[in-house]
Amino acid sequence: ELIKYKMKKTILLLALFVGFGSSAFAQDKVELSTEASPKIKFEEKSHDFGTFEEGVQATYTFKFKNTGNAPLILNGVKPSCGRTTPKWTKAPVAPGAEGTIVVTYNSKGRIGNFTKTITVTHNGEGGTVYLTIRGTVTKTNPTPTPTT
Repeated sequence: ELIKYKMKKTILLLALFVGFGSSAFAQDKVELSTEASPKIKFEEKSHDFGTFEEGVQATYTFKFKNTGNAPLILNGVKPSCGRTTPKWTKAPVAPGAEGTIVVTYNSKGRIGNFTKTITVTHNGEGGTVYLTIRGTVTKTNPTPTPTT
């Protein structure tokens, strides 16, 4: 009976040793990530409209590409003011595919320089991108009325 007790004890100790040894080994193991991750890459993140007359609806299209390995989703596109209106690709953008964000600035009643930011939130690496539009709005030259 003493032999059975010693064998059980040895087996138990051996099992504990193997268990701790393998868990310590697992902690040192390096794993390569094959996790899917979308990545957004813009052709340009800033656009200067230059100088234009008041009343013009200045529009620019920002183009981007999903350079990651999972579908890219734009969660939100928010301008810094109500005079800037964005329209964007709403469907998920597949890896390697392209999408757009079309931004329109309403210059009516806004003479002078402007700089506006568009905050783009997405499910990709980094999660947020900031786009910028700028320009100078000049007063509309009234059409002279003929005098007789």
